[in-house]
Amino acid sequence: MLQTEFVRSMQCNYERILLDKKPEEKRYQYCILNRGGIKGLLSCSLRYLNGLAYLYYDITSKQSIMQLYGKRCITREWFKDFLWSLGQIQTELGRFLLDERNILWYPEQIFQELESNVFSFLYIPYYEGESSFLKLLEYLVEHMDYEDEVLVECVYKMYEQYEQNGDVYLQSQIFKDAKILDMETDADKKPVTEAEKQTESNYQSQADSLGMPDSVKIEEAKQGMSENPARKGIRYLLDGRRRKQKDARESYQQNMQLAMEGYAVAEKAFYEIKEEMEDEEYGKTVYIEETKNPQEENGKLYTLDGRIVMQLSQQTCTIGKKKDEVDLALDDFSVSRIHARISKEEGSTYLEDLNSTNGTYKNGIRLQPYEKKKLERGDEIKIGKVELMYR
Repeated sequence: MLQTEFVRSMQCNYERILLDKKPEEKRYQYCILNRGGIKGLLSCSLRYLNGLAYLYYDITSKQSIMQLYGKRCITREWFKDFLWSLGQIQTELGRFLLDERNILWYPEQIFQELESNVFSFLYIPYYEGESSFLKLLEYLVEHMDYEDEVLVECVYKMYEQYEQNGDVYLQSQIFKDAKILDMETDADKKPVTEAEKQTESNYQSQADSLGMPDSVKIEEAKQGMSENPARKGIRYLLDGRRRKQKDARESYQQNMQLAMEGYAVAEKAFYEIKEEMEDEEYGKTVYIEETKNPQEENGKLYTLDGRIVMQLSQQTCTIGKKKDEVDLALDDFSVSRIHARISKEEGSTYLEDLNSTNGTYKNGIRLQPYEKKKLERGDEIKIGKVELMYR
């Protein structure tokens, strides 16, 4: 099990990996990696601390794809760019006689430059751990755009083929299968003919007799139920993600309306009124019991002069200057595109640095990259040079 952590040193941010044994520094892969200059690989250096050996990977101004796509969908264009980068890094590794099985394919270990969108990969010399490409495909299944049926079909096929063939599939066949991504999608929008409607109706009738879930039975009927268990398993997985994403889209407007109605009700019922009958001639005495406004439980971000910057009502709030990627945009040269995040976990609120260039501070103390610190009311927060107060 790899032991990784994020640290800052000499104005740079690093992902640091502890090696489980003393490396043979003079072996070829260490020499080549230390030499640097390999396009697509994170710059790496070998360092020793307290008798332990660490590999330091420079991730300054980069974000992992897990961080970038935690709240949004991966598109077909993004995936095509990624596959192009995959082909490029394979070429580079072949040119330097390096083993591509030593790349970590976990989503949290693949980085993207926010300005240029260039991908960078993490290479561990003589790595003996398990291949992690399947984990990457599982992440794509979770986060791809299910409105794009061509993308879904492509990822599904890659998942199935990699399960069957392993790393051999990455040599050339994966790029042949990726050609489906160049298909035009306008054909999907053409009018459905009567013959096609009748065919679909036949599939529906056949599927009804199988007693399968509505969302998958037509597809299974089309396949004639001839798929192997692995194929059916990934199809159910894909279908589940598709339904989940569709339900979220359909319920978004309804949820927003309910939320707004909830605020209106809370405003009207800010005081709970209880009536007590009295015998006095003055009639009713109204007892007013003060209740807690749900919005008061949410913290707020203020400027130092007392202006409210944001009500922290969401589960997570991402802060940066790239407006279409963050929840709170700060227009300041010292703020990174995706700089920090405030999140709620188990009733507490936390501040996290997201590998920023100029740092995230809590009460004057700088956080390490991806380090989390619990926030208390009255804490001072510094995002680059922008100073805020949490209350």
